[in-house]
Amino acid sequence: MQLGMIGLGRMGANMVRRLQKNGHQCVVYDRSPESVKQLVGEGATGSSTIDEFISKLQKPRAIWLMVPAAVVDATIADLAPKLSKDDILIDGGNSYYIDDIRRAKELAPRGIHYVDVGTSGGVWGLERGYCQMIGGELGIVKHLDPIFKTLAPGRGNVDRTPGRERAPGTAEEGYLHCGPSGAGHFVKMVHNGIEYGLMAAYAEGLNILKHANAGKSHREVDAETTPLRNPEHYQYDFNLADVAEVWRRGSVVASWLLDLTAISLFDQPTLERFSGRVSDSGEGRWTILAAIESTAPAPVLTASLYQRFTSRGEDDFAAKILSAMAFPVRRSHRKESRALSREAGNRAPQLKIGTCSMNNNHAEAPSPAAACAMVIFGATGDLTKRKLLPALLNLAQENVLPRISPSSAWPVAISPRSPSASL
Repeated sequence: MQLGMIGLGRMGANMVRRLQKNGHQCVVYDRSPESVKQLVGEGATGSSTIDEFISKLQKPRAIWLMVPAAVVDATIADLAPKLSKDDILIDGGNSYYIDDIRRAKELAPRGIHYVDVGTSGGVWGLERGYCQMIGGELGIVKHLDPIFKTLAPGRGNVDRTPGRERAPGTAEEGYLHCGPSGAGHFVKMVHNGIEYGLMAAYAEGLNILKHANAGKSHREVDAETTPLRNPEHYQYDFNLADVAEVWRRGSVVASWLLDLTAISLFDQPTLERFSGRVSDSGEGRWTILAAIESTAPAPVLTASLYQRFTSRGEDDFAAKILSAMAFPVRRSHRKESRALSREAGNRAPQLKIGTCSMNNNHAEAPSPAAACAMVIFGATGDLTKRKLLPALLNLAQENVLPRISPSSAWPVAISPRSPSASL
């Protein structure tokens, strides 16, 4: 069967190779002449313009678009005026299913058929085949069956679902007519949403294993950080490449995604070459929108999408807001602290600690207090540095703290780690 392919990226080019390897004829076009030239060298019929591309296709034409979702409408706008009745346009990218519904309606008056195909398989599809989720008119889908069957992985060595031999259809072969226009991309959309959730689950689980040695590392002790109460419970140094590998063998969590994870961890256990930034191409968002509008709860898929936003630093400002609320250090707060100290000093009863006397029970100015020394234990802690020491400094500036002599410093000794820090 003859097929025209527009878009010769990694997936588009490999789909052409797989089709040609199995006897189909392909006419190809891409904005990159080099990509066209390469496939011509492998037996495809090349074209340098859209007009030339269309002229080399036999009627009724079948044209597969393997281009980014953002340029599908523009590509169809270029093609549609040049096509004839009963020609077929196939969108094999990751378009929004709602756009498919619209496109099918717009092309119908011209007699042009539109088929949406959610395609999964990535750069490995050349050898393994492509899982295809198809939407469109039943008759047109059946006409294209030779193309879908060749691209699909087939049954392979996957164990047959019990009783499946009695069920008709092509699902076992790795391709499925899911319903009318938009159905293919709807199923692929949810497929990708599930993929986000699976990837996030693996990432979080392996990260917990990575932190299983937390008891071996020193943690700052302060009043605002929950201590690790039983560090002896976290003394494990796991080889994550080996863990991922053993999970691949008979484990319930074995999957192709885990295979890819095991490869990366074995190649580079610390994953330095990866930035930690993860994009989202739209399907995850559309899945969540569909879940909201259809009232289908999807907390795991939603959280996995937000995790991708976080990986790109989209929550940095929110983190700063949290920091601003948790750690108020602005001058206005210092002024309020001084005012509160004065007000408290006027109302508080007389406080005596050892030889220190702070008489703040009278409206008149406090009488000079006796000299004293203060020792602070745990002065390296965050609470001491941010709150206690600034509060003592405020009291000193208000002449509430006693001095040994009018010209002396306030004798506050800091222990045990910072003897140089003093008032």
